[in-house]
Amino acid sequence: HGRHLKSSVLIPKSTIREGAVEERRPISYKRIRGPDTLQVAGSSLPDCSHACGSCSPCRLVMVDEDEIYRRHKKRDGELEWPHDSTHVKSQLAQCFINAMVGPRSWTGLFTRSSNKRNEKHGDYSLSPLQEQRLLRLQARLQVPFDENRPDHQEALKALWRAAFPDVALQGLISEQWKEMGWQGSNPSTDFRGCGFISLENLLFFARTYPVSFRRLLFKEDGKRATWEYPFAVAGINISFMLIKMLDLCSAKPRCLPGINFVRLLGEDEAAFDVLYCIAFEMVDAQWLAMHASYMQFNDVLQATRTQLERELSLEDTQRIHDLPAYNLLYQ
Repeated sequence: HGRHLKSSVLIPKSTIREGAVEERRPISYKRIRGPDTLQVAGSSLPDCSHACGSCSPCRLVMVDEDEIYRRHKKRDGELEWPHDSTHVKSQLAQCFINAMVGPRSWTGLFTRSSNKRNEKHGDYSLSPLQEQRLLRLQARLQVPFDENRPDHQEALKALWRAAFPDVALQGLISEQWKEMGWQGSNPSTDFRGCGFISLENLLFFARTYPVSFRRLLFKEDGKRATWEYPFAVAGINISFMLIKMLDLCSAKPRCLPGINFVRLLGEDEAAFDVLYCIAFEMVDAQWLAMHASYMQFNDVLQATRTQLERELSLEDTQRIHDLPAYNLLYQ
């Protein structure tokens, strides 16, 4: 399943900020109503960077953390930052992308982390509505992104319009896409990692929570790292993480967060897309609280997954809007 990613990310100028700090500060947060009341505190979190099985869209190549750590530790000591060097910027951006999705297959990571993370639960029954909605969601997972399909092309154009309403898109293959955080000039190559659903997730986020979407896209909150996570590629990683976390490639989820999620899906068919938006907000909150830089994105994603698993295991969660982290979203 592994493949090398040949193109590098051009980090948008608007996302390059001063203040990268290597110190870690893992987080959790209190549930407090209102857009300006996020409070950050902390916990350390285990590894969860495995993939979800053999279903066709789920081929996003995950990171071999030990190898990436050794490689970047060595590279950090060798690279300097000449501000007029495009070559060095591209090289560091490629380091970031490798740290997120890596050059290797995820197969070896699945065995070592899944048994620790999710206790399997016994058989249970689904209501007809839950079963119907779960099957529809699983059908979405099987749809690859096809750059030749007019509806997929239109969805990609709609995402651009939502992100940059005042900027005309020059084409479906254009250097402009790098400004959104794609790896190269053709976003379709990135969607191969998680299929059309990852584009649907981004578009749902842009349309349903436009304030949150633009705030995260343009990195408007907090003291940011010099090298920020690329927004669009981060979004694909989040879609992939949720598919595995919820065990959606099984006929029925067998882990507690997945079982509870199916119940939420019975209450709201958009539960997966809303959960994606929540997870994206949590990733950014973790990023800021940990003072993370490009090498630490995988740690941030792991922290987000663990917190989501906890929230999805709460007994009093009856709807997706009951999750404590839902309060992070701005409409």
